[in-house]
Amino acid sequence: MKYYYNIINNVIKFFKFCILIYFKMYFIPVMRNLLPAKNGEEYTMQFLLEVVDILTNYVRKTFDRSTKVLDFHHPHQLLEGMEGFNLELCDQPESLEQILVDCRDTLKYGVRTGHPRFFNQLSSGLDIIGLAGEWLTSTANTNMFTYEIAPVFVLMEQLTLKKMREIIGWPNGEGDGIFSPGGAISNMYSVMVARYKHYPEVKIKGMAAAPRLVLFTSEHSHYSIKKASAVLGFGTENLILLKTDERGRVIPADLEAKVIDAKQKGFMPVFVNATAGSTVYGAFDPINEIADICEKYNIWLHVDGAWGGGLLMSRKHRHKLNGVERANSVTWNPHKMMGVPLQCSAILVREKGLLQGCNSMCAGYLFQPDKQYDVTYDTGDKAIQCGRHVDIFKFWLMWKSKGTIGFEKHIDRCLELSEYLYHKIKNREGYEMVFQGEPQHTNVCFWYIPPSLRLLPDGEEKRQRLHKVSRYSQSLLLSLPKLLVCD
Repeated sequence: MKYYYNIINNVIKFFKFCILIYFKMYFIPVMRNLLPAKNGEEYTMQFLLEVVDILTNYVRKTFDRSTKVLDFHHPHQLLEGMEGFNLELCDQPESLEQILVDCRDTLKYGVRTGHPRFFNQLSSGLDIIGLAGEWLTSTANTNMFTYEIAPVFVLMEQLTLKKMREIIGWPNGEGDGIFSPGGAISNMYSVMVARYKHYPEVKIKGMAAAPRLVLFTSEHSHYSIKKASAVLGFGTENLILLKTDERGRVIPADLEAKVIDAKQKGFMPVFVNATAGSTVYGAFDPINEIADICEKYNIWLHVDGAWGGGLLMSRKHRHKLNGVERANSVTWNPHKMMGVPLQCSAILVREKGLLQGCNSMCAGYLFQPDKQYDVTYDTGDKAIQCGRHVDIFKFWLMWKSKGTIGFEKHIDRCLELSEYLYHKIKNREGYEMVFQGEPQHTNVCFWYIPPSLRLLPDGEEKRQRLHKVSRYSQSLLLSLPKLLVCD
């Protein structure tokens, strides 16, 4: 009897020991366990391995077509709390166990943007090398404003931007550039630099130092050009919209007519935006013809290639951007067509020194000219930000892993799939193409016409009812677990 008592006692002691270790691992507040706390290495490794397990399980399920794209809940449901998942912040620290639960639930209720059945213009799958690059970037947790704080990343950025300028066609990749927080900011940089090039005194004296400046962009262009005209003090009334043809491409004759009209009114045309891959139609404006007009009237030409710039990597499709080498600046978002994880957007400028001249404030406490290294590698003073995230490493790592050829194959395949889809639906009953002819990009624009509307004549009533069908279809898709199409 005593023998069995000792066994039971030892088992109880063992379980008490296990519970103690478990308690120490999960229920003692975070700051007492993890590095840099004393003796925190073991807890830190255990915690991070748990996080890695959560992430790898999520990645594995992301590529499984049988899994949900989204477990959709309305905002009020998530705010009220879902099965222990509480978004509210608290005064006392949570246990590590709860932190891990929060990590799992954050992924559980989010959208699997890498899922094969998630369709959106910003996402083209989850690239594992890019994901690894983003993990490493967060671990390094540094800033891009000076070489001394981010030496390797600064050099990676400069070399990659030079390569991109070479692909655009600027001689020897000369010029300048910087990675920014998205295409809208890259486009804003282009407007700022264009204004500085023509009227540098505006930097000191403000818009009163310049005549009434006007900008031009397609009626189908991204709204960021309009936003830039508002934010930078031009005013949205001084952004002139250009007519497009049935495919959504700018009509050059309309541009020249409106430039002449603006000049006759005493306005000063200073900036033209040509879109390479419009958001809805995927249209490519005729850059060469637009460049002729810009050179004739001494106007800055910007190419917004946020969506379509990736086609420059393809020998088969880069002709759609013919004339891009004549642009003064180019926006190019690798996080779109090239599949780099968000965010990764570049503004590229043909003339070196303009970014620095436009944005520098010569803050002596950061950008001293007498440092022990070549201070031209300090990038902070040519950016509108001070703190700037490292967006380059994941892109650089993907380029190393794929090579230029790999990106070309990726883009060619995407265009092949859009062509396949176009031919599948163009003559299918109940479907109507928005415009005739093969799409220039991966945007395949069509209407689904329900049987009740197929005999209705074209007109405003039909358009309004089709719009309701589109909205209803999208709301229906949100309720489906295994397919999601987003605006």
